[in-house]
Amino acid sequence: MTSTTDSWQQKAADKREAISACIPTEWRLSPDQLKLAEGKRDITGPFIQQFLSDEEKRIVNLDSVPIVEAIKNGKLTAVQVTKAFCHTAAIAHQINPCLLEIFFDKALARAQELDDYQSKYGRTTGPLHGLPVSLKDQFHVKGVDTTMGYVGWIGGNCGVEDASQTHKIESEITREFLEVGAVLYCKTSLPQTVFFGETHNHILGVTYNPHNRNLSCGGSSGGEAVLHALRGSTLGMGTDIGGSVRIPAGFCGTFSLKPTPERLSYKDTANTAPGQYTCRSTVGLMGTSLAGVDLGLRALLSTKPWVHDPAVVPIPYREDVYNAYLARGLAAAGRPLKLGIVWNDGMVEPHPPIRRGLKLLAEAVRNAGHKVVDWNPPPVSEGCDVHRRMLTADGLHDIHQQLKRSGEPLIPGVAEELKLREPRPLLETHDLTLKGLAYEIKYSDYWNRSGEDDGQVVDAVIMPLAPSAAVVPGQYYHVEYTPTGNALNLASAVIPVTKADKTQDPFDKGYEPRSDLDRKVWESYDPEIYDGAPVGLQIMGRKFEEEKVLAIAQVVYAALLREGKGAKATL
Repeated sequence: MTSTTDSWQQKAADKREAISACIPTEWRLSPDQLKLAEGKRDITGPFIQQFLSDEEKRIVNLDSVPIVEAIKNGKLTAVQVTKAFCHTAAIAHQINPCLLEIFFDKALARAQELDDYQSKYGRTTGPLHGLPVSLKDQFHVKGVDTTMGYVGWIGGNCGVEDASQTHKIESEITREFLEVGAVLYCKTSLPQTVFFGETHNHILGVTYNPHNRNLSCGGSSGGEAVLHALRGSTLGMGTDIGGSVRIPAGFCGTFSLKPTPERLSYKDTANTAPGQYTCRSTVGLMGTSLAGVDLGLRALLSTKPWVHDPAVVPIPYREDVYNAYLARGLAAAGRPLKLGIVWNDGMVEPHPPIRRGLKLLAEAVRNAGHKVVDWNPPPVSEGCDVHRRMLTADGLHDIHQQLKRSGEPLIPGVAEELKLREPRPLLETHDLTLKGLAYEIKYSDYWNRSGEDDGQVVDAVIMPLAPSAAVVPGQYYHVEYTPTGNALNLASAVIPVTKADKTQDPFDKGYEPRSDLDRKVWESYDPEIYDGAPVGLQIMGRKFEEEKVLAIAQVVYAALLREGKGAKATL
């Protein structure tokens, strides 16, 4: 166990100082610049980029695919690109703390090695050659900490009790990214425990939404989404056990993919209650474009992760599936797509900006020649109940074991929900597993019946990822829009759709809430506070349909852009 001679507060403060010390002196903002940032509601785009050179702005405004192509064609070097993203990430962290580990020096050395290789051999090392990739602080990288937001793991690697392995262990995903030529340069913030839809830990404090700092950036992969929104990264890796790559991407106006567990490797990755394997966490890709997320998936699968991790199902990237749905969708020829839409989850009504986003998307898809039908599956509450009880089946002993390492308390907002309790009895856990399987079958049967009227089964389902466009910190009252995807182990993507607008999205005084919880969530909406917050929606497919989901996401997002009403980002 870690020594508790120093207070946990002092250890956290020392770690914050150590992180800041990793930022080169010439990249540190002045007190006046920091004060200017504190007064800004939206720190994305022009605000953060005022601190960059023209060349750096040109580079960081590119997305993953153009960056990789520019390096391959000799128009940019890996060192140029890495330096630009390191600088931007350094500024992002100073104006909205989002980095738990900074290793820019190693990144620049790696970039130079890649440039030397390309110069010597006239070819690149892999599909991500020279691309800076950020990682959520659950992935182990040799030479640096993995705290996972716990003060007690400062100086170590969360979950690795063997001191001889400290800073020597490497996650399989980390190894794969290096194999395909990526440059790793930082690890991003997450909530203590990871069981929280906001990003808050005792090391960095709260990480806010860069588009609207009245609001949360979401969680648990919040640091990743913030870094992408601020253009400090174009591609990164998070994890998702209840919405953790989907929620922050939606809140921050970026893109993500939650694969089915076992499509990509979780080997040697830190996690909460790692022995809980019924409702499994999955690693997920996050980025500034759908093409970049797709590139990341292709690159990781090209390493044949199932060879190194027996938990991974051996499914290579299916180009034929991706192309078939992309061609069919974009042309809408012959057989249009059929998409289901969830207008609410039967428990809590989405806020006006989410309602408008759903309508915009449905209209755009119909105008593109595709079918849209209402989706009313078996009660979401059933799947969410199994999911919630499974996540806490160990009585939260794993979480409290990590807290004891330093003596730190739980962060505000989860103290009651995550308090220590007796583990769930084995037979009760078995019964929960059976209930979860029964819910999967019920949901699958409903999906299969969606083709009874016209012979065409629904291709994918569009739904909110939260009832609100981000949340006021401490007011995430209803999280049940995302755990269904985890309970069912489905593949899901997130796209930005629009932004909350105080003029277009007034508070609806005539709405009649269906419950006290519904009223509480509905009354938490304030048009002034939410103005400018991104509205993201999730597109959910079936198990192991990652290529299909990404292609349909491309189709849906392209339809939005053609309408000229959606969020303007990059395919």
